[in-house]
Amino acid sequence: MTTETAETTSETDPTDTSTEKKPSVLFVCVHNAGRSQMAAAYLNHLSEGRIEVLSAGSQPADQINPSAVEAMKEEGIDITAETPKILTTEAVKASDVVVTMGCGDECPYFPGKRYEDWVLEDPAGKGVESVRPIRDEIKGRIQQLIKELLPTGAGTGTQST
Repeated sequence: MTTETAETTSETDPTDTSTEKKPSVLFVCVHNAGRSQMAAAYLNHLSEGRIEVLSAGSQPADQINPSAVEAMKEEGIDITAETPKILTTEAVKASDVVVTMGCGDECPYFPGKRYEDWVLEDPAGKGVESVRPIRDEIKGRIQQLIKELLPTGAGTGTQST
């Protein structure tokens, strides 16, 4: 089990001088090895860095699910460098939106935060053929979330991958 904490996966543009705070989203699942990693990767990619992205797990695995890595590679998104991270209270406090994916009561709750619970099949132990539909459902939900967080239409994920 890793002791790394949740951290942003989006890169900061040093030439960006805007003072407007980006919306931030935390994706949480039990192992932070499949669903939450795919969701974080899609949001980072499709929002083109306009949204701060974090992911974490209540009981992080030792590594990312290889089938999730393969499924995302098919979309042109490389998550091989990602590592499962432990869920912290600080990560929840720092986020505007907390999206849970099967972590149940282990996710901290703070009044005033936007919480969404995405009921998605767990890709653990499944081959890439079984992970693809989960990946595709996550992509659709991410595209909707981007529309809600960036209503100007910027970064809605309509680009080709």
